[in-house]
Amino acid sequence: MSISSSSRERFLSVWPELSDELVAYLDKEGMPADAKAWFKANLDHNTPGGKLNRGISVVDTAEILKGSALTDAEYKRTAILGWCIELLQAYFLVADDMMDKSITRRGQPCWYRVEAVGEIAINDSFMLEASIYYLLKKHFRQDKFYVDILELFLETTFQTEMGQLIDLITAPEDVVDLSKFSLDKHHLIVVYKTAFYSFYLPVALAMHFSGVTNPASYKTALDILLPLGEYFQVQDDYLDCYGAPELIGKIGTDILDNKCGWLINVALGIATPEQRKVLDANYGQKNAESEARVKAVYAEMDLTTRFNKYEADSYAKINGLIEQIPEAGADGLKREVFRSFLGKVYKRTK
Repeated sequence: MSISSSSRERFLSVWPELSDELVAYLDKEGMPADAKAWFKANLDHNTPGGKLNRGISVVDTAEILKGSALTDAEYKRTAILGWCIELLQAYFLVADDMMDKSITRRGQPCWYRVEAVGEIAINDSFMLEASIYYLLKKHFRQDKFYVDILELFLETTFQTEMGQLIDLITAPEDVVDLSKFSLDKHHLIVVYKTAFYSFYLPVALAMHFSGVTNPASYKTALDILLPLGEYFQVQDDYLDCYGAPELIGKIGTDILDNKCGWLINVALGIATPEQRKVLDANYGQKNAESEARVKAVYAEMDLTTRFNKYEADSYAKINGLIEQIPEAGADGLKREVFRSFLGKVYKRTK
């Protein structure tokens, strides 16, 4: 999902003020200078460095729903909601990197690996999450939708943590047991760990901001965005194995890391006894030879053709759901909201 450099720069221009507001709260509470400096470093290291797709999607969706350009005041308020998603993402990633013992994130050391941070990163992740609710109260407490967006953030956080739990206990990096894998487990992991906060949350926030109150509209959005989020994650799984590193920005490691991804689950469902032995012996092993053996089994199964069919079927299904929304829009929803998401995702190579 790519965004224009101008959209990114405008969105980024809002961040310094929010970072300063959060640090000012610590100042008001009488926190010492070293605590304020630490918190600012935590905020600025972990929040603004990613692709920012989720946050900018709030702004873009609000503009589509309005049907014209946002005023400067509307832009800022929707951008604040977007930055709250980016803070949620930062909270998840700081914790996730510790659980996964990751080395780098977004081209820089993971926060817990920064000098002197270590396990203090656990508390720092909590402070990133708490920052969301400080900003929501400061900027939206007077709005009718305040409780709705509070509940939305809290529910989405819990849903994402449920997905993370299933992932951690199904596919620990150091204990490989493919009998725990299944496409049903994969579905739960990707919907709960990715789709709710990456796809539904930005759109639902924009809908609340835009005055959409009909529960049926939120149900329609959910019914489209969860399959779209699942399709996005299956693409990610596929690109990890078959994407060009210079395009996806990394060398794929899902096979080495024992990830419960789409490819391995499809393979397990169709493997001959001989192929299953190869997968059991080599998946999740930390060496290039084992990885090559797994990829050879994938090639025998022609998983690329299976992925292409999955992609075509998903595109048709999601388009069908989008077309159920009247062309002129209805109850605060417009087809263009979902078409823009699908257009960014369909047949992406990175």
